[in-house]
Amino acid sequence: QVQVVESGGGLVQAGKSLRLSCEVSASRHMFSTYGMGWFRRAPGKEREFVATINWSGEYTTHADSVKDRFTISRDNDKNMVYLQMNRLNLEDTAVYYCAASLVSAGTESWYQYDYWGQGTQVTVSS
Repeated sequence: QVQVVESGGGLVQAGKSLRLSCEVSASRHMFSTYGMGWFRRAPGKEREFVATINWSGEYTTHADSVKDRFTISRDNDKNMVYLQMNRLNLEDTAVYYCAASLVSAGTESWYQYDYWGQGTQVTVSS
């Protein structure tokens, strides 16, 4: 059974940075075949795509709302995925979810993800 565990959330001032981590409990071989993604859900809003990365880490896609501020990356030797978040603003406040997909290329579609973490809260204050 594959487990996905996020960490690194917390309370941060606007303009500051935060890095989220995501650990996937799968064999190293299997992890290196997963496309990975980050999503978020803000209070009163629907789940929103944030970023995705393909199996090798060579290709990434970021939502327009976070482009040039957030960066997704992965370390296949450690079964880890990261989301570096810079210049955070109040609109970034949300629960952030990491997910693994059997679509190795990565995908923006939440329904194409097979394994989800429980989420980590990010709160940006003014």
